[in-house]
Order: sequence, then structure tokens, then C-alpha cells
Amino acid sequence: MDRDSAVVGLQSLASGPRLDVYRLLVRAGPDGLVAGEIAERLGLPATNLSFHLKTLTHAGLLTVTQEGRYQRYRADIGTMLELIGYLTEECCGGEPERCLPAPVGRIR
Repeated sequence: MDRDSAVVGLQSLASGPRLDVYRLLVRAGPDGLVAGEIAERLGLPATNLSFHLKTLTHAGLLTVTQEGRYQRYRADIGTMLELIGYLTEECCGGEPERCLPAPVGRIR
């Protein structure tokens, strides 16, 4: 992943609703969800959700497939792993054995 792609990916996640959408789709796994299900589960108006889905899809963090009248969205885990890899590839100056293990628990 290059720097510009990483910036786009991180910017797309820098919104509470978009982060919620992405996490919901990660939980849904490979089956994904159609837009109406996402809107219902997150309590988002369809017009707002459409904007957020477009942003995440443009960043490559979601894939979308047409199913008749519906669009099914799925989290693109490969792109997220590339983003995480980009952020951590030079951990401890290229000597990852020097890095401390990640703290246990959630980041707040």
C-alpha cells in the first residue's frame, strides 16, 4: 500500500458512522449486508448511509455487488490488512523483535 492510499483509507474511517458501518460489516463476515439492513441496524437514514458507503467503497475498504434491486456490501479485509501492514511495516526501525507486545484490551 502506498502513502496516498493509506491516507484515503484512514480518512474514510475517521467518522463515527463510517467506523460503525465498517465494524458491522466485519462482524457480518463474507455474507455482508444489504444497505437496508445496515441502515436498520445502525439507525442511519438511507441518504446518510449512501454517502458513508460510497466513501468506504472509494477507499477500497468495502466491496459491493448488485443483487437484483439491492446492493450487498462486504468489508474488504485484505485492504484493511494492507493498511495495518503499512502502519506497522517499519515497527522499531525494521527490528520488530524490539517492539513491545500490543496492550491487552480495547483502545479508548
